Amino acid sequence: MLAGTAALALSGCASRSERVPLRFWATSYEGDYAPLLMTAFTASTGIPVDVQSIPSTAAHEKMLTAFAGDALPDVLVLPAGWIGEFTMIGAIAPVPAPDLVADVVPAALKLAQVKGRNFAVPWSAAPQVQFYRRDLLRDAGYEAPPSTWEAWRAMGRAIKRRKPDEYVFLTLLNWPDTLFSMLYQTGMTMLRDQDTRGNFRSPEAEAAFAFYLSLFTEDLAPRALSTEVQDPFAAFAQGRYAVWPSWPSLLLDLHRRRAEIARETWGVARLAGRDGVGPAAMIASNVAVSARTAQPQAAWALVRHLTSTQSELRFQQLIGNLPARASAWTSPQLKVPVLRPFAEQMSQPAMAPKIVEWERIQIEVQLVAERIVRGLLTIPQGLAMIDGRVDQILAKRRALVEAGHIT
Repeated sequence: MLAGTAALALSGCASRSERVPLRFWATSYEGDYAPLLMTAFTASTGIPVDVQSIPSTAAHEKMLTAFAGDALPDVLVLPAGWIGEFTMIGAIAPVPAPDLVADVVPAALKLAQVKGRNFAVPWSAAPQVQFYRRDLLRDAGYEAPPSTWEAWRAMGRAIKRRKPDEYVFLTLLNWPDTLFSMLYQTGMTMLRDQDTRGNFRSPEAEAAFAFYLSLFTEDLAPRALSTEVQDPFAAFAQGRYAVWPSWPSLLLDLHRRRAEIARETWGVARLAGRDGVGPAAMIASNVAVSARTAQPQAAWALVRHLTSTQSELRFQQLIGNLPARASAWTSPQLKVPVLRPFAEQMSQPAMAPKIVEWERIQIEVQLVAERIVRGLLTIPQGLAMIDGRVDQILAKRRALVEAGHIT
């Protein structure tokens, strides 16, 4: 795996102690555990790596500020939704070798591409699924969660009748991914007119919001933010919630805290959809190289190492995120039953609009959705407000499209 990068190291005249370290930024668990992947790279190449883990809530602003100040690291991890923005401002370099992306799961590669071009190499994928308490579902007469919205909500009602003082679904108001999964499951087109206007005043959006709102009005989910729930994991372990829509990284928490919740008491399934399982939100991490790096060969050597099958399998063991390399999925490590729903969901990802304004739009949708849930707006009022805010966000894009400057 590192034969080529070893030659790169030997070709330099500087000793290991004199080499300028590569700077690598990642967020959350990826940043915390990435140093464990660097030992083999440095041992083989002689290239030291300075890893910085930055909070996910501050990562976007920090990276943009670093680019403006010519302080972006050599290698950085970007969510799929940021790649277009960083490409547009010239912050990241195009992928130089086709083989870097030749063995990538198609869904992960499609999420990462900008107009069919590769500016980052997919590293890991995290589709949203649901974790559920087998014991609580079984007490209500269910062996597994149903696959349609109506049946899923009926299961929630059955669990609520047995435990009226508790909630069923752990979906908090500042966690918008479950709502967006519901929107994707309707087949809704989020934007219209060449992605220049909102399309939320549509029957599909109204159906998704109506179902989402019903979970709160029937007290199946709490009207609360994550800051109001001290320890969501402990609440799930204590049986205060029966279903938690979440990501593969929750597997790491469940393993760490298995003394609180036995393995046989929980399971994983794909999310219910309006008419059955369908597309769901997916977080994809991608490794990119700064367009201004002074060490491009070394930087791409690090990308090759991080996104190799061996490294991705190692990272799956460490943090739970699933490999983006197709070849990794032939490993017995990924054949365990608990990962099957994730693998199935990866073959049916939701594709968000590939515009740089999408992250801002998601935030606006989440803020308005919270007002709907709290009874401050009706669904029609809320959807009209979302379209109005989206149209404002997209005003410059709309002007550029109308002038023929972008397509």
